[in-house]
Amino acid sequence: MVTEPSEQSEVVAICLLAGKIMLQSGAETYRVEDTMKRMAAALGLPYSHSYVVPTGIFFSVDAVEPAKLIRISERTTDLDKVSEVNAVSRRIGQRQLTAQEAHKLLIEIEGKPSGYTFAVQLGAAALSSSCFTIMFGGGWGDFIPALICGGIGHASVILFHRWVRVKFFAEFTASFVIAMLAFFLVYVGAGFERDKIIIGSVMPLVPGLLITNAVRDLMAGHLVSGLSKGAEAFLTAFAIGTGVAVVITLLL
Repeated sequence: MVTEPSEQSEVVAICLLAGKIMLQSGAETYRVEDTMKRMAAALGLPYSHSYVVPTGIFFSVDAVEPAKLIRISERTTDLDKVSEVNAVSRRIGQRQLTAQEAHKLLIEIEGKPSGYTFAVQLGAAALSSSCFTIMFGGGWGDFIPALICGGIGHASVILFHRWVRVKFFAEFTASFVIAMLAFFLVYVGAGFERDKIIIGSVMPLVPGLLITNAVRDLMAGHLVSGLSKGAEAFLTAFAIGTGVAVVITLLL
């Protein structure tokens, strides 16, 4: 049992950092809460309480110490970091790490860049767009146009998000670019079925992990997180659909 205030503050800092990394990297709400609780118990604070929503983490260890809050403003998908934090949590539970060693490891995990470079992400998005186009009934003549549209669309969503820190605007603009490019490629004879090209190219923008996490949080009883993630996924889908619809309205 941790009794010294300094030791208690260190444990709280470790749990909050672990929760922050997991939530920013795309982990489910209930997984974040469970990991923080297990880490606190293993480090000598068995009576901890955590409340996690997509934009913040509240954590308390007793009735005397005030609850701590961390604001989460940026969220992405990096399941490697989620796995690494879970590994640290398990090692703490098995008494293989001290609090200081765990804190150092978590700081290193937080500072690590994404496991995939921009070029790798671009290539994966482009190739998956082509494969989705074929899967949805497009011909092999649409493979290369979908490859181009998907790659440029993925690059657009990243670049626009850097310029304008509004996620839905970036997704709307990227889908608009994809649809315009698909119409152009079909017009010049480089592609044949623009609807299949557009559908395949926007698939990398679809928030699949967000939808899955929303359902899992709802099933776990985290209604606030589940509904908020579901609303975010709906707005993302709405932005993608609106970008395509604007192009169709203008050009047809």
